[in-house]
Amino acid sequence: MKEFIIETVSQYGYFGIFLLIAIENIFPPIPSEVILLFGGFMTTFSGMNIWGAIISATMGSLLGAAVIYSLGLKLNTAQLERLLDGRMGKILHLRGEDLKRAEKWFLRHGNAAVFLCRFVPIVRSIISLPAGFSRMNLGQFMALTAAGTFIWNTVLIFLGRLAGDAWEKMAVYVDTYALIVLAALFLVALYLSALFIKRRFFKKPGL
Repeated sequence: MKEFIIETVSQYGYFGIFLLIAIENIFPPIPSEVILLFGGFMTTFSGMNIWGAIISATMGSLLGAAVIYSLGLKLNTAQLERLLDGRMGKILHLRGEDLKRAEKWFLRHGNAAVFLCRFVPIVRSIISLPAGFSRMNLGQFMALTAAGTFIWNTVLIFLGRLAGDAWEKMAVYVDTYALIVLAALFLVALYLSALFIKRRFFKKPGL
């Protein structure tokens, strides 16, 4: 994968960064840190410049996010609620009201979630789905996505330029950051799941 990324950016420059970042937003396993750090490194010896690389990456992020957002729009809330109120819901121990509750939570905290999740590998792609599902305002979604991805792209591209030939070592540090953040999110998810299970299955009689 790394060799493919290096070859694509080396051959196509800005367009290569744009295309790879757009795909990375749709298929999270593609490592954006390699794309961005190598893109930053490319500005030290090629005709590419920092701001061209940043703009290309940010535009790619917006395209990929828009695709996932549109998929979220196609989700039918009523059908999902009926599904959760039926046999599938019993298997998963979920109800239609849980879906409504999750949707209400996203409507309250969606702005912060969309912006902050742009700094979290893998999650930054997934967050576009509930944004579309909850019918978050498209202009607001794109503005928050642009702001978050612009910061992320700027930091990594500048780091790649500063690291120079050592950009691959910098990628290892970014990978470590990603693992720590994902582990922290996993622990938070476990805690929230435990609270949900406690409230759903261990309610005190009379409450």
